[in-house]
Amino acid sequence: MNTINGKVALITGGTKGIGFGIAEALMQKGVHVAVTGRNEETAQTAATKLNDNSNSGAKAIGVEADVRSLASQESAMRATMAEFGKIDVVIANAGIGHFGSVESLTSTQWQETIDTNLTGAFYTLKANLDALKESKGYYITISSLAGTNFFAGGSAYNASKFGLTGFTQAAMLDLRKHGIKVSTIMPGSVATYFNDHIPNDQDSWKIQIEDIGKLVVDLLEMHPRTLPSKIEVRPSIPPSAMK
Repeated sequence: MNTINGKVALITGGTKGIGFGIAEALMQKGVHVAVTGRNEETAQTAATKLNDNSNSGAKAIGVEADVRSLASQESAMRATMAEFGKIDVVIANAGIGHFGSVESLTSTQWQETIDTNLTGAFYTLKANLDALKESKGYYITISSLAGTNFFAGGSAYNASKFGLTGFTQAAMLDLRKHGIKVSTIMPGSVATYFNDHIPNDQDSWKIQIEDIGKLVVDLLEMHPRTLPSKIEVRPSIPPSAMK
């Protein structure tokens, strides 16, 4: 098994939801984490909570950063390097969803979705590429089953996630010569705050954030010779299958 204790991970959109669940799982394994978010206070609050719950000796820091800006991502990289001296893992998790028919979707909603979900992942990788080359690290994107299954009202979200899945797979082929591993995780329904949802007891059938965290840990601990490059993950029994 590949030992990950003492490694350093940078997680975009790591203040809640899937990103926070990944940070928790990594810290349990002794991985130091930098969690980013658009709001400084929110990022610091998340880091404090992660540190309060950590018993492995791993440390978390919160960094204000916007994935829609390459300069902001470069600043987050520098803050992480200044604190920990290296970056072994980069997880492009930040994402948003605007849904509606092409008739009702605004140009602003379209642009924000593409800029965050797709261009943001490119900026995240671009800003951290030298660090990942140095560490022979791992780059992971959080795509979606919407990156392979289209649906009405999903034009912007589908476009961003189809694009993210393709981008990640191409990056995998580009970067493996540097010893960098690249994977994309494509979850179905997850119990998060996505699209203004508030997790509740009725979400018990959904994938939980700790499940995605465990999946990331499993990827990092896998033998270096093996690379699961695209992972689809879905609820075992969605409500429609219970009828």
